[in-house]
This record gives sequence, C-alpha cells and structure tokens, in this order.
Amino acid sequence: MPAERRFPASLLETQTEQILEAWGMPQAQARLTAHLIVETDLLGIESHGVSMLPQYDTMVRNGKIRLAGTPRLIQEAGATSLWDGAASLGHPVAHAATAHAIGQARQHGIALAGVRNSHHFGAAGLYARQAAREGLVALVTSSSQALMLVPTHASMPVLGTNPIAFAAPAGADHEAVVLDIATTTSAANKVKVRALRGQQIPTGWAVDGNGQTITDAEQARRQVYELPEGGLTPLGSRPDLSSHKGYGLALLAQILGATLNGAAFSATAGTLRTPDAPADIGHSIIVIDPGFLGGQPAFEHSVAGIIDHLHATPALDPAQPVLVPGDPEAQARAERLAHGIPLPAALLVQLAAVTARANIPFLLDTP
Repeated sequence: MPAERRFPASLLETQTEQILEAWGMPQAQARLTAHLIVETDLLGIESHGVSMLPQYDTMVRNGKIRLAGTPRLIQEAGATSLWDGAASLGHPVAHAATAHAIGQARQHGIALAGVRNSHHFGAAGLYARQAAREGLVALVTSSSQALMLVPTHASMPVLGTNPIAFAAPAGADHEAVVLDIATTTSAANKVKVRALRGQQIPTGWAVDGNGQTITDAEQARRQVYELPEGGLTPLGSRPDLSSHKGYGLALLAQILGATLNGAAFSATAGTLRTPDAPADIGHSIIVIDPGFLGGQPAFEHSVAGIIDHLHATPALDPAQPVLVPGDPEAQARAERLAHGIPLPAALLVQLAAVTARANIPFLLDTP
C-alpha cells in the first residue's frame, strides 16, 4: 500500500457523513459536521480533520460523545447568547452560535456567543472564518477535555491545547487574515499525525515527566495521550523562550472560552465524573462589525494594505517569502481542491476499522 493516497473532498464528506449518521447524529447535523471536518483537511489542518474519526469512534463507544443530541439556545440577553452543545461534537453548536453572533453583531456592533456542554469542535479557525466571510471580525476561544499542556515549571499536564483563533476580512481581492493556534507549542493531534506517518517531531514539542524533550512521534503520542505525566509544552516550549506566554494564553482560553460559560475545568472536574460523563467543553465566539467603528469598506481596505505591505517585506530567502496568517491554509486549500486530500496509509487502516464497527461500506478502498 502507498504511504499515502489522495481523495476528493466530496468523497471524504460522504464517508464522514455516513459514519456520523451511523453513530446516531441527525442527518442535517451530520452533513454540516462532515463538511466542517473535511474543510479542515482542505485547509491543510490534518490534525483536526478526518484523522479525528478514530478518536471520536472510541469516545462514542465509551459514551463520552452523545451524537443524538441537538444544540439549543439556552438564553439570550442584549448582545450575548448562551448555548448548550447537548454533549455532542462541537461543530454544529459552534456553527449555530457563530451564525447567531453574526446576526447580533450586525444589530449591536459586537456580540458574544458562549457554549457549554460541548465537545471537540475541530479547528477554531472554522468559526472565525465563518464570520470573516460575512465581513466581520471574530475571536474564538475554547477549552479542552484532555489534560495535555504542562505549565511552565510543572511536571504534570493541567490544561488542554486550548485554541485561540482570530479572523479579519480584507475585501474581495484578498484572503482574510486568519490566525488559528493551539496555545501549546504544537497541537496534540499534530503529534498523532506525525506518528501515523512514522515521522519525528521537532525538539521542544513534547516532554516526559522529567521535563526532557521527546522527538520520537510515537513515544510523544503515548506520553500525551496515555501517560499521566509529561505532555505538550506551552507555546514557547521553554521558560527562557517565554513559555509562560503560551501558558498564560491557555489559561485565558480556559477562562474566556469555558469558565465564563459555566463549562468545566477538566483538571478538577475529571475527579468528579464517571467514566462515561460528557466532556463539558466550552467555546466562546466574539464577533465585531467594523461598520460600527471606522466603516466596513475603510476597514477592509486598511487590512488589505497591511497584508500587501507584509507580503512586500524583503525576505531572508526569496524561496520563502513573508506570509500572513491564513496564507498557508489558502494555498493548501487550492492545491487540495485540485489534487485531492492526502491520507496516510495507517489512517486508512483505522478508518476501515471504524466503518466496519459502524456496519457501513468503506468508500476509500479503491485507488
């Protein structure tokens, strides 16, 4: 079997939708979630796309994700809204909450949508982009269930990868600026993808319980996902490289993305839960309408000017020009729409097992 094979996005969406429906997710939610999952792969964010399906499969079978639930609006006041994710995957509730916040921001200038009782929602940038496509600015934060981030000077993980995403539109002739980052030096699922491909990971991504760096991806995967000590470093990797900043940003994402909405702090909530208890992850989406401030056209023109100036900045190596956050994803999307989404052979084996357990056809078995 080749090391990896490419598939059209439409086929991966069909396969993903069938898996989600077999697990009990309502059809409309399954279609939306499949689209968002595969869109993540199109953007080149392989760590949060279909590679998550084997992990979701385990969680569904353990009762940690309850896909039959439907997101609901709990309350609304002024420019705020609070949502319940029904202990299902977070994609449908985050999409609905973002759409609602977009409407509120058009009315009030700014809006905050908070989510609790949710689960993994894919890449945070999906929802920032959702607002940017409507000409609005967005800031997205989220907590995580798994304890993976080892705080500066600590030996045990206490926080999750706790992502932060930001997007700003730049008009019809420019891609939006989209910053989408884990607050760890690397997202945990990037370690998993490296392990699937049998690759090494860079020094500084992960450490063992003694704070020693790990470069073998499979060893790092076990350290992050299976062992109680060690894990991922905060953004910055070491105290002398300002890892306290990544640690602080992770704490910000926890408080703003979850605690504010009544969602869990996994480090303490885990001791109170039964093994099949929902994750109670939280997300927050803040949307701003620049039309209420300097005006929409002027704002987008200014952002476009900043992008042009950055792109024109002299590069150390002409082969590696200066990019703007969002450029690599836009480039990946164009390439993958044209040539397909690459999946490693090890992941295809796992996906075949997922479909077999779900008693549905495996659509990815032909070249």
